Amino acid sequence: MARAELMDFDKALELFEPVLGFEVHVELSTKTKMFSDAPNPAFSGNAVTEPNTAITPVCLGLPGSLPVVNEQAVSYAISLGLALGCQIAESSTFSRKNYFYPDTPKNYQISQYDEPIAFEGEVEVELPDGRLFTVPIERAHMEEDAGKLTHVGGSTGRIQGAEFSLVDYNRAGVPLVEIVTKPIIGAEADAPALGAAYVSLIRDIARALGISEARMERGNLRCDANVSLRPRGQEKLGTRTETKNVNSFRSVERAIRYEIQRQAAILAAGGEIQQETRHWHEDTGTTSPGRVKSDADDYRYFPEPDLLPVVPSPALIQQLRDALPEAPAARRRRLKEEWGFTDLEFRDVVNSGLLVEIADTVAAGAAPQQARKWWTGEIARIANAQNAEPAALITPSDVAAIVALVDSGALTDRLARQVVEGVIAGEGSPAEVVESRGLQVVSDDGALIAAIDAALAAQPDVLEKIREGKVQAAGAVIGAVMKSMGGKADAARVRELVLERAQA
Repeated sequence: MARAELMDFDKALELFEPVLGFEVHVELSTKTKMFSDAPNPAFSGNAVTEPNTAITPVCLGLPGSLPVVNEQAVSYAISLGLALGCQIAESSTFSRKNYFYPDTPKNYQISQYDEPIAFEGEVEVELPDGRLFTVPIERAHMEEDAGKLTHVGGSTGRIQGAEFSLVDYNRAGVPLVEIVTKPIIGAEADAPALGAAYVSLIRDIARALGISEARMERGNLRCDANVSLRPRGQEKLGTRTETKNVNSFRSVERAIRYEIQRQAAILAAGGEIQQETRHWHEDTGTTSPGRVKSDADDYRYFPEPDLLPVVPSPALIQQLRDALPEAPAARRRRLKEEWGFTDLEFRDVVNSGLLVEIADTVAAGAAPQQARKWWTGEIARIANAQNAEPAALITPSDVAAIVALVDSGALTDRLARQVVEGVIAGEGSPAEVVESRGLQVVSDDGALIAAIDAALAAQPDVLEKIREGKVQAAGAVIGAVMKSMGGKADAARVRELVLERAQA
């Protein structure tokens, strides 16, 4: 596939105004699926490992099977709608969205069409430079997920060029809430960053509500990014593309930037934008055509005949409203104050997209500065090298355990970095990595004194310098001891012993 022509990003913004839209799918972590009692793979307590085992006749749409609405999923959807500032419908209905694809065994999806459960909301998104941007929400509606296809053979992992495809229906019927924004205008050069910040906010809200693990790398949170351009001064919106299932915040930002540059080059050359879905390629940082984008009429929506309208009581809505957690913006302000971070330090945390992970690490017992140090430092470095999300590599509890080992003197920072690498490599818990790699700090005085004597023998003048008041000379001995012991010596204890020898 020939690489598309791209216009310089700044030049594209001179000529065109970007308009964004997002469709974010949140998998709800109910114990069972949306319309059946099959175990929900998105619920952490369900150990679903084998393909096509978490299914029922309802999941497969077998003749005679009847769907039943998951009450917990409805409550979760209402909570999410309220957190998005939406109105909750007095009555909402399900419809059949008809389309044929192998991962949809019924050949239709039960979704909500013209009567969603939540509508007309807005959320406040903080951009990396601290600017606040209001994103308008059109609707949040309930639906069921499709199965999952695995394309075998070929070089891209997609159906094109594959030798054969495997289908796993475990995910079919998993409860979803799809959040649809209105057209987002005015982001300008911040459009890519706004996309990443918005999806990150949705993740934070879902996690705070306790309705989803919202892990993009696991598919709990999926984003379709719509991008269109219109010439400066034009009122009519341009033709949009929809980049499907972008699976990291970084990729959301990159995909939006790429589409702006690609579309601008086409329009400037007198071409037309095709309304279509596009696939994001993480390895090349490009998008490629998928299929012509369907409109609502193409799906032949009609009311689901087997399900009654959802009519939540005002008392339930009020109960869920009263139970809403702290708003993300208020939470950020509170955490900044509690942690004692400077404006710059906290902005670095927010911009890193690791606020949730750092907060969870602090909750697990680590000091805020230590949690920040490890997540935005060593873990972020490894994640960048692996082109992965930091949260996908290690858990906050493991990071807190590593910090505790450092605080106790059992590990030095150098050794702790090796422990982080081991945990990320799948070698076990921090304690197991310390044991298997033999990374314990040596604090035994006998071993340390032997190493100190060897270092002093190589530097016989050091003790005399220390006795003359040149205490900094001890650093040469400490460094030699640490080197000889592979960084496993207790540096503080080594210093104490060297100074004791000098006073003898």
